[in-house]
Amino acid sequence: MSQYRSTSTVAPRPSQTKIVATLGPASDSPETLVELIRAGVDVFRLNMAHGSQTSHGKTLKRIREAVDQTDSPVAVLADLAGPKMRLGTLPDDRMTLDADSLVRLVRGTESSIGEDGIPELTTTYEPLIDELRPGNRVLLVDGTVSIEVEQITADYAQCRVIQPGEIRTRQGVNLPGVDLSVRALEPVDRDNAAWAARNGIDFVGLSFVRRPDEIVELQEILRENGSSAGVIAKIEKPEALENIEQIVQVTDGVMVARGDLGVEIDIAQVVVAQKRIIDVCHRHHKPVICATQMLDSMQHSRLPTRAEVSDVSNAILDGADACMLSGETAIGDHPAQAVAMMHRIALAAEPLCRNRPLAAAHDCMTEGVDSTTEAVAESASRLAKRIDAKLVIVSTRSGATALALAKNRNYMPTIGASDSEETIRRMCLYWGVIPLRGAPTDSPFALLTHVETLGRQRGALKPGDRIVLITGFGMTPDLPPTSRHNTITVHEIE
Repeated sequence: MSQYRSTSTVAPRPSQTKIVATLGPASDSPETLVELIRAGVDVFRLNMAHGSQTSHGKTLKRIREAVDQTDSPVAVLADLAGPKMRLGTLPDDRMTLDADSLVRLVRGTESSIGEDGIPELTTTYEPLIDELRPGNRVLLVDGTVSIEVEQITADYAQCRVIQPGEIRTRQGVNLPGVDLSVRALEPVDRDNAAWAARNGIDFVGLSFVRRPDEIVELQEILRENGSSAGVIAKIEKPEALENIEQIVQVTDGVMVARGDLGVEIDIAQVVVAQKRIIDVCHRHHKPVICATQMLDSMQHSRLPTRAEVSDVSNAILDGADACMLSGETAIGDHPAQAVAMMHRIALAAEPLCRNRPLAAAHDCMTEGVDSTTEAVAESASRLAKRIDAKLVIVSTRSGATALALAKNRNYMPTIGASDSEETIRRMCLYWGVIPLRGAPTDSPFALLTHVETLGRQRGALKPGDRIVLITGFGMTPDLPPTSRHNTITVHEIE
């Protein structure tokens, strides 16, 4: 079987786990975008912390052109920067902090060396000094350098270097356990969210979520700008873990953002938190992405480390709907190879999932479907497995029934057909669902015939194969979309 996959055909899907790829200088050319789609990218991530709306708009245009060229739908995730705190400008753009030495956090934008020889560092968070207290830890460079607050004055916070190391201009600052007044949505994030809404972005990521009301606020911004984009809550703060049930209930999807999360909490607890988050998402039928340093060494190497392979496999076995590549595809030397490697690992890990049932997925309803549709999706998944069907097909207006099928994990190709291009792209994030463009959706018979014809042409279907079709029978068009699927049909190819 080829390592490449096409979501516009009815050929068996090489892997069920979806792949999110971050775009950057190494990957946003037209040729590379086409190569990445053919290698199997399902969702492209635009990191709004870098670049301008103009540059992202140009990248988005190239993505749309690449989709048309490959005839493979791909979703786009705009990841808002959020209140990421960073160091200000350093002398010579770098500085070494020695163990047990003193350093001051001061107001302003330019760091310097004080008259008494003590380094004076600035940050992008203006109220920082007012909100720090003696004993607080301040972590720099993703936690590899740490300082502890000893004294607070009106103009500075004097700290002791606990973990020494080199720091650089604009590197991140984390304050685990410090209750900050900063909001999850800064003015620039609100502006970028409105831009995403106006430009047809499919998912918008919200960084440093702490409470469910922050998710609701972003959803309102998107709706006010005429967008139905889903909100992806990035879990990277201890407060988010404390409120994880409530956050998952209101959001449209979740990202386990292990970079900042591993700094904000004990790094030894990151894998435990990952498993817990994935479990909650599965119970609430919400897509979940596992992110950060999954194949980090492939930024420069053509092969990952054994530990990275184990990490990706573990996320898949945990039940992640998607895995994300960051620097590997944004600035790495081998972006397409990193995507192909992610598929190879998924192919090896996914067969084990059949024998590792996830936490009960039936505690909650899939948002957008009623109890009948939920039961039909569950029953269709069991039936398809029992009769060894080759395909499951669902025609869906919003994608909700396709998501319900994804959360039932039937481990066979599931075709999601829709007359909405937005729905087609949204289904790109749903585990195991193959979005099918251009299929007739007004007639179950026409849809079934279309899929069977495509399957025969591509050698994926043959006489004797069975197809399970989920549809609605006896429904009137004016009924709400939560009552659209009430019938399961089994078709055997002659």
